[in-house]
Amino acid sequence: MLGISTILIALVVCLLILHYLKQLWSHRSYPPGPLELPIIGSIWKLGYKLSPDILIKLAKQYGNIYTLWLGPMPIVVLSGYEAVKEGLINHSEDFADRPVTPFLKVAAKEQGIVFSNGHIWKQQRKFGMVTLRKLGLGKKGMEHQIEEEAHQLVETFARAKGQPFDPSVPIINSVSNVICALAFGHRFSVEDKEFLKLLEAVDRLLKFPTTNSHSLYEISPWLMEHLPGPHRKTLACIDIIYSFVKKEIKKHQENPAVHEPQDFIDFYMFQMTKESKHDPNSTYNEENLTQCIFDLFIAGTETTSLTLRWALLHMANHPDIQEKVHKEIEDVLGSSQSLNYQDRKKLPYTHAVIHEIQRCQYILFFGLPRQSTKNVNMLGFLIPKEVIVVPDLQSVLLDPKQWKTPEAFNPNHFLDKDGRFVEREAFLPFGAGARVCLGEQLAKIELFVFFTTLMRAFTFQPPKGVKQLSTVPEVGTSLVPFPYKLCAVPRCSSS
Repeated sequence: MLGISTILIALVVCLLILHYLKQLWSHRSYPPGPLELPIIGSIWKLGYKLSPDILIKLAKQYGNIYTLWLGPMPIVVLSGYEAVKEGLINHSEDFADRPVTPFLKVAAKEQGIVFSNGHIWKQQRKFGMVTLRKLGLGKKGMEHQIEEEAHQLVETFARAKGQPFDPSVPIINSVSNVICALAFGHRFSVEDKEFLKLLEAVDRLLKFPTTNSHSLYEISPWLMEHLPGPHRKTLACIDIIYSFVKKEIKKHQENPAVHEPQDFIDFYMFQMTKESKHDPNSTYNEENLTQCIFDLFIAGTETTSLTLRWALLHMANHPDIQEKVHKEIEDVLGSSQSLNYQDRKKLPYTHAVIHEIQRCQYILFFGLPRQSTKNVNMLGFLIPKEVIVVPDLQSVLLDPKQWKTPEAFNPNHFLDKDGRFVEREAFLPFGAGARVCLGEQLAKIELFVFFTTLMRAFTFQPPKGVKQLSTVPEVGTSLVPFPYKLCAVPRCSSS
């Protein structure tokens, strides 16, 4: 009897090995990558604790187009400027879709702008682009709101009276309130409990995608639906954000704009009424409106606030560069109180410093994933239809073929020999192609206005006894600076 059991076990093992070898053979047409193991795929290669440059290291080992397997799910990574440009620009329409993974299906419901596809995506994105223009991006309307928040932030920093403090919470509050003004038409007090609960939920949600719990959810959603764990808290955070947005929508429904629309909800509700009469295939509804605002918060809060936090850290670490920024602002703007986005043309060095912060300290672990709409032959590799494609934008911004000193903080990357600002093709922090970041213009205005306003008011220094603030990031979906304190010393001319 024991002999039969041994034979059966050996037979099962042989069948599993044959199945595994057959699986490897069927995947031979994909770009190369780390060894794919049963069940877990090749994510073992990422290590238990992610390092910020792990994807760049894998590219050095496997090439600029390589495959990672999340369980049975292939993920093709594009690394370096040449591969990312080929994928996002030259094959823009071929990689225009977003993947619909088990978690994304629950989190985004295939609605809104960021993670929708097809007719929904085209209609919602077009509306978003038109509405952001109407709300005054690049004009005085929305820019005035940003200026107001920047001055509020200066007042908050000033309360520290030059003593060490953590700037992260005030920055997050100010940037979030820009999105609130855009979406809801008003800002929130930093003491508002519901607003603070919203920010906490956004923060927790953004940390989830690089956790082991997320990987398990994508591999075995049917199992995770019946188990406790961090994914439960993350799903609860999604509900908190939806609930907050729906309350604001209800307020607008109860008190509709009498004359001209004033914010994103006003414009959307007007479009819903208009399209319901003429377009039977309209995707304008309350569910898509909720998701669109959800997307604005997720995409617009973390990115800008993190960039500003890195900006102040680098200014504290590079007093020579900070002094050049101060001098340029003083020489050009003097004591004038007015400052707007158009002033960037007069401030080439300051403008270059902002770009270098975005390049040197890119804030996402990788670019948002795409999905191939058909079989694509690219740079000698076949990328099959409906495969997830991840553009590693950090690898573009650190590509040694594109940047003279990729690892160093060097504003000269964006200046010519005469000190004039120059655009760089490899500067792609907002992505490129059909899915380029919808809020790119908003983010540019925010970064310039917040940064220059703060630099006019303060000199930023490490606390006494600290030579350098750490630039090693905490790795999650975003690359976050470890909590730090600095001193915002008021400048005499700021008065």
